[in-house]
Amino acid sequence: MELMQVGERTYYIKNPTNIGIYKIDEENVYLIDSGNDKDAGKKILKIVEEQGWEVKGIINTHSNADHIGGNKVIQDRAGCNIYAYNIEKTFTENPILESSFLYGGYPFKDLRNKFLLAKESAVTEIENNLPEGLEYFTLKGHFFDMIGIKTSDNVYFLADSLFSEETISKYHLFFIYDVKEYLNTLDYLSSLNASLFIPSHCEATNNIKSLIDTNRNKIQELFGGDKLTMLQMNSYGMIAEYRHHQKLLALQKSMREKGLSFEELDDKTLVELSDIEGAYVSCKDDAVGRKSIFDRIKDKIRGKSVEREEEYGRDNL
Repeated sequence: MELMQVGERTYYIKNPTNIGIYKIDEENVYLIDSGNDKDAGKKILKIVEEQGWEVKGIINTHSNADHIGGNKVIQDRAGCNIYAYNIEKTFTENPILESSFLYGGYPFKDLRNKFLLAKESAVTEIENNLPEGLEYFTLKGHFFDMIGIKTSDNVYFLADSLFSEETISKYHLFFIYDVKEYLNTLDYLSSLNASLFIPSHCEATNNIKSLIDTNRNKIQELFGGDKLTMLQMNSYGMIAEYRHHQKLLALQKSMREKGLSFEELDDKTLVELSDIEGAYVSCKDDAVGRKSIFDRIKDKIRGKSVEREEEYGRDNL
């Protein structure tokens, strides 16, 4: 983690999930998100305390675990308030809702991990509770009621409204709750002028045009440029992730039943055993994309952990 000053009162901690810091006076700061777990929260507190500051409040842009994971430890130690917007407030107070929503019922053990299940924290509705110098704006699409934050230094924190070119080229899919609203958010972002934009999982930049185009182009590629189809398939990211996980479990079960090792299987057999064509529908004509998915399956079968979560900040691709 590295502290960067980007305005008179605005800072951020460079991290897989970037953390915003805003000085409301010489001694007190507000955080924008809190990292993915207790350890991240402790590191954030250490950086803040080294500057002689105290955490007065935390603003959660949305309730994904990599944005609220440090809430509890920071709140317990600093005694600060936490603020979130609308549905995100409810999910932040009751983190089990995220993995339950993704699974469609009470989540099994593999979904109750720190990447999807943060600790509970006490949360206040953000409306009319921000200090002078900060304002929020809605960024719907990626999750229910995600928000961004603008500081008095004209710095915009954009949460998960944009995904990096590296993430998109590597995984092809990324989580979108509502495609229509996501496209509207991209249009809104195109209208903004800022001294600096700070997406949660991208490098800070003063120009987001290419990022916006990359994200929009990938959506159009996934749905063949058919706008009607794009608007209908609001849950595509969730469906793809769920299908991938279920088909992976089916593959492991089939291999155990047949007494097969991975080395005995080729790509064609993998497809026949697990019917995983749906898991890579977005890259069916892309040999690199297919190889990436098969490599992830190989790692899983061999008992290796899939490090997507740490690299991206959350397993929500």
